[in-house]
Amino acid sequence: MKHAWILLLLLLGTSAVGYANDASELNVRELIIEHISDSYEWHIATVSGRHISIPLPVIVKGKDSGWQVFSSAQLHHGHASYHGFSIAEDGTYKGKIIETLANGDEYRPCDFSMTKNAASLLFSSMVLIIIILSCARWYRKREGKPQELSPKGFVAFVEMVVMSVVDDIIKPCIGKNYKRYTPYLLTVFFFIIFNNLLGLVPIFPGGANVTGNIAITGTLALCTFLYVNLFATKEYWKEIFWPEVPWWLKLPLPIMPAVEFLGIFTKPFALMIRLFASMLAGHALLLGLTCIVFLTVSLGAALNSGMTLFSVILSIFSNCVELLVAYIQAYVFTMLSSIYIGLSQVEAHRKK
Repeated sequence: MKHAWILLLLLLGTSAVGYANDASELNVRELIIEHISDSYEWHIATVSGRHISIPLPVIVKGKDSGWQVFSSAQLHHGHASYHGFSIAEDGTYKGKIIETLANGDEYRPCDFSMTKNAASLLFSSMVLIIIILSCARWYRKREGKPQELSPKGFVAFVEMVVMSVVDDIIKPCIGKNYKRYTPYLLTVFFFIIFNNLLGLVPIFPGGANVTGNIAITGTLALCTFLYVNLFATKEYWKEIFWPEVPWWLKLPLPIMPAVEFLGIFTKPFALMIRLFASMLAGHALLLGLTCIVFLTVSLGAALNSGMTLFSVILSIFSNCVELLVAYIQAYVFTMLSSIYIGLSQVEAHRKK
């Protein structure tokens, strides 16, 4: 663990040096934004001003040049153009690919490129599929062998996590129909926690801010939104549009129906923002603490040594907290999704 934290500081440090000739010129804001933002290449480190990165495929449809497929290495880390395409350095489309037309105007093309977050998403999904299928394979082999009742090792750990999520979250929150939604909720839980942990790894294939991307969290929230409303009972919709409240809260102004209808959209919105903000803030905090080492270089050896020690201790502590947060955010997202689905499964009250 000690060597891992030292490697983290060295990697972030070499990246920081690549942005400035000395510590006094280091732009912390730009450094943090660039590390937590998506990109068209998978940056690994910067050594002696030389960027070490993995190029990704760029797929765009321009206004003048039509469809173009090429490697992001052709853009030279955003400092060159290729067939009229380049990465905007400022303005509305900063960090995005733009096309410079023949008349000099800038045009935002249809962009279907493989970005860092998309590549990390595919990688994490493949790893998760392999892990889950390997565990399922063990259970298939166990069929017809009653002497092998208990799994061991990694399979036992996965079973423990699955049973914990099902028994402590899904089943109590949804009720008798919980098995119908268990596959989706378990998928969400493992997807979030795995990508949260992978984002804390400072070297390839980690470091991508997948769950800190609002497009990813928005998609997860949209899936929960569809599960809640497409499989809801009639009683659920009755409670929204004609709740059992005093008549003056429904007529002549439909106050309560309007509030309940608005809640349909605020619930997934809260899911999206909660996960996005928590993971984004965690990454930004770790990068900010690391930058202390380089910001205090010009203040003298004694003060810089003290602040470096302070930065290392806080970084280690924050990383330990982030490990806990990675689990908590997956737990909370799954729990809230289960609660919302459970509320949509309400049944009609039987009169005695």
